[in-house]
Amino acid sequence: MSNLNIKLRVIGGLLGIFLLSVGISYAAFSYLSKMGVGKTVSPQGMGGARNKIDLSLPKTEECPLNGQMFTKAEREIWEKRRPLGVMIENHTEARPQSGLSSADVVYEAVAEGAITRFLVVFYCGASAEEVMIGPVRSARTYYLDWVSEYGQAPLYAHVGGANRSGPADALGQIEKYGWYLYNDLNQFSIGLDAFRKEMERLPDVATEHQMYATTDKLWTVAAERGLTYKDKNGVAWNKGFVQWKFADGQPSASPPTTRISFPFWEGYMQYAVLWTYDQSTNTYKRENGGGSHKDLNNDTQIYASNVVVMFTTMKYLNDPEKHLLYTTTGSGKALFFQNGNVTEGKWSKKSRTDRTIFTDKAGKEILFVRGPIWIEVLETGSKVTY
Repeated sequence: MSNLNIKLRVIGGLLGIFLLSVGISYAAFSYLSKMGVGKTVSPQGMGGARNKIDLSLPKTEECPLNGQMFTKAEREIWEKRRPLGVMIENHTEARPQSGLSSADVVYEAVAEGAITRFLVVFYCGASAEEVMIGPVRSARTYYLDWVSEYGQAPLYAHVGGANRSGPADALGQIEKYGWYLYNDLNQFSIGLDAFRKEMERLPDVATEHQMYATTDKLWTVAAERGLTYKDKNGVAWNKGFVQWKFADGQPSASPPTTRISFPFWEGYMQYAVLWTYDQSTNTYKRENGGGSHKDLNNDTQIYASNVVVMFTTMKYLNDPEKHLLYTTTGSGKALFFQNGNVTEGKWSKKSRTDRTIFTDKAGKEILFVRGPIWIEVLETGSKVTY
């Protein structure tokens, strides 16, 4: 066979491989596009340009998640969406995080190696503007149980997750629950349109602490999948949603409880928490690992109107990743810090999708002070000083 024929066959073979790869890529792109994966997202999060909101207008609209009052313009934005749960890490190299000050509800528990992680729920507080959030990290099974409380098909954003076969298999559970490629916003499937590496935001840290997203872009991906306030079948996210009860704050004239402190893990003080009551604002200001806990977006100290300490059973798994499990259903003791006071009571949750209900010793449901709610999940028997 001549050299010319050999060259022509090689060229033809390479051309065939190229055309085959183009065809496969096009088919994959078409499929993922139909699923809403990898699309370019708009700043508005629902299509269209962001309009600046006048926050000086009367705050007449109650947030269904934490009772905080907002403007009508903000409500017009959030009522087109559904709550968004995001995994944000608390490794020392991840601090200061972005977006925590815009959250409506935050859950904190140990994820691994004494390091806590946050499930941050955005809805009303992220309406006024697009919010940078992160660093975003991986899923854990007990956070799935808490985000499941937020209505039909809750949005859940994360970067991968625990996937070892067994009770800690968060990624397997996401598929089992029917979330995969629908309300599950995994960076591995969405790609770098909604998520992106921010090399300069927290320089000189390991790359796993540099993954960020924005609330609007994640809500846009959800909208492209047919998940706005209603799903593609016309079912509202809050059908069956149990709203907590709220009340205006009444700061104590002589607050008996001004400091709340606890370590999540004995000997790891870099994850110890201190909440200090500020009577002038009737809020609790957070310290993390001995320093003021701030939001990188606005350099303000994170605060809460309510601090809940929820005691539950923690189980250690003997797998190589040293995964943990928390008991999230059933009931247990709880402490509620509000208005400079403390109330003893309990939490209860019937099933994964049922709402966690908080009550005092007499069985009366807790009235949350309007504003951000932080739920600190500790192992039963942990010491809380107040």
